[in-house]
Amino acid sequence: MKPWLFDILACPMDKHFPLSLYIFSFETKLEEFSLFLDTYEKRNIKMIKDEGIIEISKEDEITYLKDNVVIEKNPISKYISLIILSINELNNITNNSPNTITKTCFNIITSDVKNKLLEFSNNPNDEMLIELLPELYLVNKIKSETEIESGILFCEKCHRWFPIIETIPQMLPDEYRDKKKDLEFLETNKNLLEEEFLKQDLKPFNI
Repeated sequence: MKPWLFDILACPMDKHFPLSLYIFSFETKLEEFSLFLDTYEKRNIKMIKDEGIIEISKEDEITYLKDNVVIEKNPISKYISLIILSINELNNITNNSPNTITKTCFNIITSDVKNKLLEFSNNPNDEMLIELLPELYLVNKIKSETEIESGILFCEKCHRWFPIIETIPQMLPDEYRDKKKDLEFLETNKNLLEEEFLKQDLKPFNI
């Protein structure tokens, strides 16, 4: 499951949005996270431009952008607001994977990157836009190219939890869930969850 998918997922039982996401592991190799972070920190704008993830165009003197997160082209102000909304969804994610670099990438996006985008949104202009490409690059790489291997999606409203197994969110209605398999998953990964989480009235099953 790619993190961008989390932006649109709602509970299949009560339609509550947003869900909470607890990440246990990534399928994406650590070397890829390191490459994304290195490109961002070195601010390799030429390489980012050449890769073409962030598409910038101009029509009737209006600058438009689109990328893998904001897939329809929008004027600068609208585009930046949509990217910030996508970053805000990361606040509902708890990254419990064991690798520090994944946490570093997420933390940079929700702090440094978001702050820079908010500052830019106060006075958006074409000249400063190019300087934002490393920030937009990092958001796109983390949200659209990394893959969550294992984790849990959780609905705060009905207390239902749904496992992510081998990158696939298993969001089935209660009557179609495999109790034995789900409880084994929860038992195997309970060390990656806070005790308070497990004390809740989890549905449809709890250990």
